[in-house]
Formats: sequence, structure tokens, C-alpha cells
Amino acid sequence: MSTTITETIQTQSDTKNYDQYSLDKLSPYVHPPETKAELPWSELVTLDLEDYDRPGGKDRLAKQLEHAVHHVGFFYVKNFGIDQKLVEEQFTLAKNFFELPVSEKEKYEVNYAAADYNGWRRPGRRLQATTRDNIEMYNFAKFTKDFEGKYDHPDLLKAHLPEIAWFQRTLHSNVVLPLLRLFAIVLQLPDEDYLVRQHIFEEKSEDHFRYMLYYPRTEEEWVAADYGKKGGHTDLGTVTLLFRQPVAGLQILGEDGEWTWVSAQPGTITVNLADTISHLTGGWLKSSVHRVVAPPEDQREYNRTGLLYFARPHNRTVLEPITDSPVLEKAGVKPRFDQLVTMEEWVRAKQTLQLNPDIAAKRYAESGDGTVEVLAGFRDKKYKE
Repeated sequence: MSTTITETIQTQSDTKNYDQYSLDKLSPYVHPPETKAELPWSELVTLDLEDYDRPGGKDRLAKQLEHAVHHVGFFYVKNFGIDQKLVEEQFTLAKNFFELPVSEKEKYEVNYAAADYNGWRRPGRRLQATTRDNIEMYNFAKFTKDFEGKYDHPDLLKAHLPEIAWFQRTLHSNVVLPLLRLFAIVLQLPDEDYLVRQHIFEEKSEDHFRYMLYYPRTEEEWVAADYGKKGGHTDLGTVTLLFRQPVAGLQILGEDGEWTWVSAQPGTITVNLADTISHLTGGWLKSSVHRVVAPPEDQREYNRTGLLYFARPHNRTVLEPITDSPVLEKAGVKPRFDQLVTMEEWVRAKQTLQLNPDIAAKRYAESGDGTVEVLAGFRDKKYKE
């Protein structure tokens, strides 16, 4: 499950000296201590991807996944072929990026109106009448020809684009594609590459790699934000990969209607299924409902830093249920849209709501039933607090 660097990302570093941004000159990221609080932790399966290429390994892993992908939507993977030192380097780059002056970061701010997620998203954008969010992020589009030259980056990141690009591509090849083959086995598809062919890295899609930061809040701010309890949501893509970080906050809504906490397992990536893979299976593969709430009191003083990768199908993919799966046929799944919808249309519709909270609030208010139509009859809703 290893990948080597096979290409060099050409950047302005060919003509500019970025020596001041070498890793040995950057302030290293230090993980906060883990909580000592006793919390209701989620019981999640852990897939060992070292087993993937062994005889019978894919079938064993698929068997492990069956319950998780249909009923839970969350699991862990380990032994995914990226040395922990390289993971820590990405945390260090994230830390140093977020410490840049706002005047530098805002040069790369996302285009909210166009529902374009790539670039810097500032914290403090209003979510509710009484509070503002405490989330800052930076998204990298795929390093492919479709996005070449479209997005600029601060010098700190330009100095490390080859490593960032390798990291992004390796996550796709080492984690996303094997998981898609395992999903195909679970669905009993005649071709285990069925889903892989909708997620070829070089094809145009909106996959992205993210640095993310949740800032601490005062008790008064947490009260105003209702401790994050209103933040239940599903992701819009195929799968989301979240690297292990110790500050607790991520919670899953179970089939029993209760929220449980996701623990920080050493050496793992937390994986959650998202809307698109659910659309492609008529809801049989579960798009997990989750939220990030106030950390336990012994961790509330710390930043919560995240490294994430969001995998999505090609933009041209039509989001209708797979027709040659005995599992889906037996379940009698139906399309989730009133008309044919492409991935590109779905991304634009859902990201418009995510990036423009005023639009989302207006449309929720107009519906009056706690739901909002995203596109072609498919509705999102507010989840249990």
C-alpha cells in the first residue's frame, strides 16, 4: 500500500527562494493532550489495509465493513502507507498557515457566491443570530490539469506544493480506491472497479484536501452556540478522511437516536461515508450524520486542528442508484432525486447552502418544517440536538 512521488509540481519555487519556509525553520505542530473525561465513545470497526493485498484480504475486509457502511457510516483505517512523520509535517504546515496574518490569508479567500470551496475560509461567518462560527479552513483543489493555474497560494504553501500534492494523491490511491473496491464487494457488484472508474484522480472532480482549525471559545460563546449541538450534518461527497487528532468533539448520530463521541485512535484515519455514495446506492450505504461539539472541559483551551481529504466522483457522474447490485435490488432502493442530477449540479447546490448561511436560513424558514430542498426534490434537514 505504498506510493512514490512520480511527478513534480511546477510552481514559482523554480525562480523564487523559499528557504525561509523549509520545515526545519517552521514552528512544529504539537498535539494537545488527550482528554481524561469519561465519554460515551462510539464503537467503530478498524480496517487494517495491510490485509488488502493478501490472499482473501479484500473479502475479509469487506465482511468487516458490511455493518459499518449500512448502519453506521463511520469506521477507522490503519496501515495506509503514509509514514507518520509525513502526517506530522502536514499538521506543521497547517499550523503555520493559520498563524499567517489575515491580510495575507485573505488574498486567497474562497468565492462564497460561486459556491467555490477552494482557498481560505475565514472564521466568524454568521451561522445563527446569537453567535458566529469558530472555524477556519484552507482547501486545496486536486493538483491536476483541470485546476492548473486556477488557484494561487501563499509562499509558505508554494514552498511545499510538491509534498502536499503527493500527500493528496497518495490518500486517493492508498485509501479511497481500495475502499471503493471493498464497497463494490459489499454490494456484490460483478466488477469491483465499478466505483473506482467514477473516481479516477486525473478526471475532473471536486475532491479536495483541507487544513481545518476550530478555535477555542469562552463559556459564554459556547452557551450562545448551544455547545455546537445544532451542527448535525452529512458531508456531500463519497467519503471523508480525517486524520487522528486528540481534541474530542466529533460525534455520530446512531440509529438509536443517540450521539456518541469518536475517539482519537493512534495511527488511524477516521472515515465517514457521505451523500454521494448514498445517492448512488439509493440510501443503502449510509451517509453518516455527525457534528463537532464543545470539547470536554480539560481540552477547551486548545485549538482543534484537522487534516481532511474529501473524495467525490467525477463531475459528470449521474447520481442514480446502481442497477446491477443484487444487494440494492433486494432492498428495492429508489432514486433520491425527481430528475437526473449530475455530481457537478449536486456539489453546486449543496455548497451554496453550506457557504451562504443567510441563504440556508431563509430557505429553512420558508419551508417551515425543519427541512430544505437542496436539489430536485432531495431535502436536507435539521438533526436532533
